[in-house]
Amino acid sequence: MKVNKKHVGIQLLPRSLSVKSLHLIKLSYTVSLSVIVVCFCFATSLAAREITVKPGTKINTLHKALQLAQNGDVIKVTASTYYVEDLLVDKSVSLIGIDNPVLDGQNKSNVLIITAPKVTIQGFVIRNSGFSNIKDKAGIRVEKGDTVNIINNRLENTCFGIYLAKVTRGTISGNIIRGINTAIQSGNGIHLWYSHHINILNNNISGQRDGIYFEFATYCTISRNLSENNHRYGLHFMFSNNDTYTFNTFRKNGSGVAVMYTKHITMTNNTFEQNWGSSSYGLLLKDISKSVISNNTFSKNTSGIYMEGTNNVKAEHNNFLNNGLAVRMLANCEKDTFLLNNFMGNTFDFTTNGSENLNYLKGNYWDKYSGYDLNRDKKGDLPYRPVCLYSQIIEKLPSAVFLLRSFMAELLDKAEKALPSMAYVNLYDNEPSMHIIQP
Repeated sequence: MKVNKKHVGIQLLPRSLSVKSLHLIKLSYTVSLSVIVVCFCFATSLAAREITVKPGTKINTLHKALQLAQNGDVIKVTASTYYVEDLLVDKSVSLIGIDNPVLDGQNKSNVLIITAPKVTIQGFVIRNSGFSNIKDKAGIRVEKGDTVNIINNRLENTCFGIYLAKVTRGTISGNIIRGINTAIQSGNGIHLWYSHHINILNNNISGQRDGIYFEFATYCTISRNLSENNHRYGLHFMFSNNDTYTFNTFRKNGSGVAVMYTKHITMTNNTFEQNWGSSSYGLLLKDISKSVISNNTFSKNTSGIYMEGTNNVKAEHNNFLNNGLAVRMLANCEKDTFLLNNFMGNTFDFTTNGSENLNYLKGNYWDKYSGYDLNRDKKGDLPYRPVCLYSQIIEKLPSAVFLLRSFMAELLDKAEKALPSMAYVNLYDNEPSMHIIQP
């Protein structure tokens, strides 16, 4: 049957016109959607406000400002002292202190608690948190936040300074943290628990239990911080993998820095100095693997590095200067390497508690090496044994350290040089450097 197009209610369009119409409809839809997005963004930017907290005005407390605030708002806080307790920040806002306003926790509980993402805390003096043996109370406590920035604050007399729990992404930068200065009541200056991708930069921490503490914290960076005069560790790692710390100074802490039960840690360009005490060290490594220690300075510590249960750790281009003991490597360490390091002015360079050794030394400079270089290749012609017999006696009988500067100790040292077979630890540097190794 032949259909007469004149009698059809919907006129059939040519194929080319139909395609063109479809393109026009699609273009119109795209333009409309773009306009909607732009309008939404413009409306959102207009919605973001600036709220000022100032004594003597309608908004004279942070609590009132936070009640009025919406996500994206900036709350500026003028100089004054504000008494707060567990002040909850549950909106994505920026709190900006003008001329260092004080948030005083009155020694009761946490000062600030942050539970929202995209929060910034900047420019405050935060002091006098509470203390508890059951709950970890802090100057700034962040719980399950995301993209949190804590910048240029001063924290005084707080149990924990900055405490992060289950936080992803953020920056802690430019803060000064001064603890309670009592070992019993102090928490950690910066504490991370189950947190990831956090940058800790340019902070100054003292008087805390640990300056910086990591537990189950991964893919974090610790850079250019000063951690000194803390009661226990300047930095303490537990079960925290794939982290980097670089260009930090750890000075005069109770027991230096501890990295424990961890792998894939990069430790470069740090200074470990003046960590003195009967059981102190610059750096404690316990049960860590596949990590790098390079271009660090270990100066005037009881022990520069203490190694227990380490595996596949590479130490290169480090300076060990004027330590009581440069490296103490226990017999359960395997496949660790020491390459191109400088050992100068240490009472003992190396010691261990076993006779067999499965580690590797090569190309280090030892100021106690008395060999020669006849072919002038800048390498000693004779291997160097860094573990001396007297250090092994002290390892077995610690009280023998009292004879360190005695005639008996000097006589034993000369006898060992005359009869190298007296040394029973098979740890050698087969290519000792004849010159100090430059960076």
